[in-house]
Amino acid sequence: MAENKLAEIFSEHPAGVLSTSDGQGNVNAAVFGSAKLVDPDHIVLGLGDNRTLANLQQNPNAVLLFYTLGRMVFDSRGARLYLQLEDLEQSGPLFTETVRDIEAKAGKMAARSIIAVVRFKVSAVRPLIDLHADEA
Repeated sequence: MAENKLAEIFSEHPAGVLSTSDGQGNVNAAVFGSAKLVDPDHIVLGLGDNRTLANLQQNPNAVLLFYTLGRMVFDSRGARLYLQLEDLEQSGPLFTETVRDIEAKAGKMAARSIIAVVRFKVSAVRPLIDLHADEA
């Protein structure tokens, strides 16, 4: 994955929408501001006891969508990151560091709600808007 492309996405868009589904295909979408690029191919984020965490425990695939609306829909900027869950931690150095980062960014209440940290491999980066019918 192109590290500078992902770094650009994360610096331009402070929050995104993470979409997941459970084992039966029931979908969920949730806004996250805690996603962090940890290397060219991986991101981490903190999760509370919620549908996103439950879904990822059943289905390791997710999509994280970042966007900034333009004056018209085709002026909007952003990207879709296709993700594969690699690790889920509820303690340890990555957990502690992520909770600390969330507290600095969103406050103590947000940090206290974190019960797990997930690490995703970025398997694909796609444009926000893609007009190719076979790629939507």
